[in-house]
Amino acid sequence: MGKKSRRKAKLRAAARLAQRAPVQPVYQAKPMATPMAKPSAEPRAVAASVQSAVTPAQANRYQYVVPEMRQIGIIAGALFLILFVLAFILH
Repeated sequence: MGKKSRRKAKLRAAARLAQRAPVQPVYQAKPMATPMAKPSAEPRAVAASVQSAVTPAQANRYQYVVPEMRQIGIIAGALFLILFVLAFILH
């Protein structure tokens, strides 16, 4: 019985992926003719709208990461400072 529901879920996921529009590149890269080619002043194609990479669900889920990383950095910096001072005192 479980296999049937898994198959249906796979089919639904495949159908959802097929319905999505393909992602358009932000810019078109030009092949370089020579290794030392000069940069051109031609404008590149840019997407009409830029979507945020972070969804509200992700922002809500990871809201504590930045403050915790800041705390870890402060503690690590303090420990390195203590080690540096102790190296001068003990040497």
